Amino acid sequence: MLANMTAGYADYVIGNEQLANDLYLNPYRQWTPEELIAMSIDKPHAYPPGTNWNYAHTDYVILGQVLEESTGKPMDLLMQEYIFAPMGLTDTDGPSTPEIRQPVLHAFSSERRQALGIDPSIPFYEESTYWNPSWTITHGAIETTNIYDMATTAVAVGTGSLLSPESHQAQVGPNLVGFGAALPGCSTCRRLETNFNYGLGVWIKGSWTLQNPLFSGYAGIEGYLPSKKIAIAVANTYEEQSFDDQGNYKYGNASEKIFDAIGAYLAPDDAPPGTP
Repeated sequence: MLANMTAGYADYVIGNEQLANDLYLNPYRQWTPEELIAMSIDKPHAYPPGTNWNYAHTDYVILGQVLEESTGKPMDLLMQEYIFAPMGLTDTDGPSTPEIRQPVLHAFSSERRQALGIDPSIPFYEESTYWNPSWTITHGAIETTNIYDMATTAVAVGTGSLLSPESHQAQVGPNLVGFGAALPGCSTCRRLETNFNYGLGVWIKGSWTLQNPLFSGYAGIEGYLPSKKIAIAVANTYEEQSFDDQGNYKYGNASEKIFDAIGAYLAPDDAPPGTP
């Protein structure tokens, strides 16, 4: 239930004002998995396990702990053994620090404006390249990569090259379409539809499989259309005018708009549907 987001744990990221404040006051802080999990398990379940759906970073952190305990190996070694090496990813790392292999695409952000109390009339735009991403998901699975490895990953996940046919179907099949519902007090609870649903650790957008991270001035998306064997990888950073006077992103994940346009051009009869 962890990987398909039906466990009912509260998400420690979305709607957590204390975490946001702590992150912005010290974006270089090294968070431990125990700290992240504690922010969720001290809250009641949003719903009984298996009865609804909500995106929760918590699930990934707990899953990482389970994998390490059951195998006796740290996640970074598991990722290298079972993911990076079999996929042939030569420029993807799971560092334990905010280090990024050179050359680096630098990022800049205005996200800390409110946390630092900077008046909207004052220009504010700072480098965020090496902000610590230890708060995001399972340690050891927080990756740095390049655009080529992103595309390779999109193909491997979209074709299920590392999985049995049964496991691949469980990962990307429409198993949760029509499942879930909005729930008072649960900002991430929702009904999953054909145009936008969730598999096992992967978004399903129409006929496309994808992942679409956005944080710390970076955004990206990698996706695959099995019927036409099309892989698309996009990464972007943001200019100062991409943030409003409160430091919020004006356009959300800009990579999604680029991805949608490329997908529509390459596969006009099976273009990515608009993101809700």
